[in-house]
This record gives sequence, C-alpha cells and structure tokens, in this order.
Amino acid sequence: MQTKKPMIKETVGSQYYAFNTPAEGTDFDPTKYSETIQTDVVKSIGTTENSESTAIYASGKTYGTVNNTSDVELAVEVVAFPAEDLAKMRGDTVGTNGLNLSGKTVQRPYFAYGKVVKKVGGGVRFDWYPKCQLIENTDEIKTQEGTFSEQNDTVTIRAYPFDSDGNVKTYIDSEMSNFPEGMTEAKFFAKPITSDNELNTVIEGA
Repeated sequence: MQTKKPMIKETVGSQYYAFNTPAEGTDFDPTKYSETIQTDVVKSIGTTENSESTAIYASGKTYGTVNNTSDVELAVEVVAFPAEDLAKMRGDTVGTNGLNLSGKTVQRPYFAYGKVVKKVGGGVRFDWYPKCQLIENTDEIKTQEGTFSEQNDTVTIRAYPFDSDGNVKTYIDSEMSNFPEGMTEAKFFAKPITSDNELNTVIEGA
C-alpha cells in the first residue's frame, strides 16, 4: 500500500499573456506569438471546464463513455490591468490622437494566457492556455470613504482547443515525476509552449 501526501495550494502567482500573431488571412497560429508580458496583479483565478460526457451503449449495456472538453473559462480577479493590453483584448480601436473607440462588433484577437499556482512546501504548477479570447470584463468604481479600500475588477477569459487533438491547456507540475530538471518560471513562460518539441527546446537552451 502506498501513502501519498499531496501539497496543498498556497497562493496564485504571476499571470502571463502573449498575443497571437497569425499571418494575414488567418486568425490563429499556435507557433506565432508576440513577446510575453508578465504582471503581478492577480487576486484569484476561478477555472470552469465546460465539458460533456456521452455514454455509448452496445448489447444492452454501457460500452464506454466519451468525454469532451469544449472550452475552459477563467475568471481572473485583478487589482489592475494594463490599459492598452485590455483595449487590444477587447478589440477596441486605439486612436493615434488619444481617442479610443469601443463597443462595435469585432473579432477579438487570440492570445495565450499563463498562470502560476504555488504550493505549500515549495511546489509549483505552471499552466499555459495557448488559445484564449477575452469574453468580458467588469469596470466598477465606488466612492472613497475615509480609508482606502481595494476596488478589484474581474477579467473573464475563455480558452479554446489549440490543436487537432482538442487540447486546451499545457502544464508542468513539480509534484509529478516528469517535471523537467532545472525548469524555472522564467524559462517556462518565456513563450507559450504548445508541444513536447517546444518544451524540449526550452530545456536544451537552459
């Protein structure tokens, strides 16, 4: 008999994102991203997998079950968010003279989103969602009443399958035996990682 004591989650770490830069005439290319941006503004991240299970019946009994994850929604509570990047995620028209236009129907750009889960005892999990879109964001403000109080916003991000197999996320976990030796947060999030080959490139360049 084996006894395991998994690490408990301690806190959320930095968030990372990189805008997808596909060739003209296409809307997504998993091999092309702009420079990764890091911010330390996250209060919490709620993750919801939108999936369905279909039972297959044969000879009067259940033969098997097919599970399909269509997308994942991330509700990211932040203390602040870079204004220009949020405008780009929203698909706003950013004017050269300072006036910005927002609200028209537009195809919002895809971007990769990464997050860090830190665990008690020094463990970590690094997640990349390579194909994401901004779904909505809150913008609430209230009056100050004598003392400062946090006024946080929530950015809702939807992650879609990024490859032909329908995968939505890539990740590494320091509690797992296949965690790459010498891997650091900075190396993993230097650019979005979508395949074993890309991870090997990072490992070999370490």
